[in-house]
Amino acid sequence: MGENDAGRAESHGDGFVVKAFDQIHEQLNPLRKSLLEHSLYAHIDCLEALHFFMQHHVFAVWDFMSLLKTLQQRLCHNRVPWLPPESRQGCRMVNEIVLAEESDEDGEGGFASHFELYHQAMQTCGADTSVIDRFLEELRAGRSVQQALVDADAPIAVRSFVSQTFQVIEGGDLCAIASAFTFGREELLPELFRQIVNQLSLDPSAGLDRFKFYLERHIDLDGDEHGPMAEQLVNFLCGDSETNRMIAERAAVDALESRLQLWNSVGETLASLSQSS
Repeated sequence: MGENDAGRAESHGDGFVVKAFDQIHEQLNPLRKSLLEHSLYAHIDCLEALHFFMQHHVFAVWDFMSLLKTLQQRLCHNRVPWLPPESRQGCRMVNEIVLAEESDEDGEGGFASHFELYHQAMQTCGADTSVIDRFLEELRAGRSVQQALVDADAPIAVRSFVSQTFQVIEGGDLCAIASAFTFGREELLPELFRQIVNQLSLDPSAGLDRFKFYLERHIDLDGDEHGPMAEQLVNFLCGDSETNRMIAERAAVDALESRLQLWNSVGETLASLSQSS
């Protein structure tokens, strides 16, 4: 690992970290506000609209795991013969997050990744999973992410979103990857989704119990455990380097801007469908 190696962040001044993260949050506030107040949510007013949204959003649930597993590969020693990880603290934080995200309780006596919970929720409420399923089949056949998106006929907005995520991953900077994971992902919106689902659940035939369970797991884990832990990880990786803080800030802004572009595209389509109906 290079300049952004976790090992060189073992000690840093707490005052610097607090100030640095105040600056990152300040930069993100306008984008967070745009996402939290987006007109998209007003158009998710029927089950068909929720289906359309989920068919796009499932790709964000999938590539979230790619960010997380990249962090695990880099901070934990996942090869044989095994060697002790260079960063014990980073390894511990990442493994704790992976445990729940990749093998959480599924509410039915078993275990499942959060992606699988989301996929189950789509099936239960009648959303079409054919595009994400074809995408996974293409990956299993050895296609690149970009080729799999094309072969699966993923929406253009989805291709752009996933491509931005993999640009960060392939760039290889640990501070950027951890920041995109921490500030740009699912912890931003579960409470809003729960409000929408509660409205749609007035129809008992909507089949949204699994989606509600998925959201509850995200709200509980991200608010109480994963969110604070992920911020600690970014703190740890950036140390007291102003250069690393700027890299983390840029990655966080890019991640939220990419999410906003996805929301804009889905929202515009839902708005046009609403007007034509």
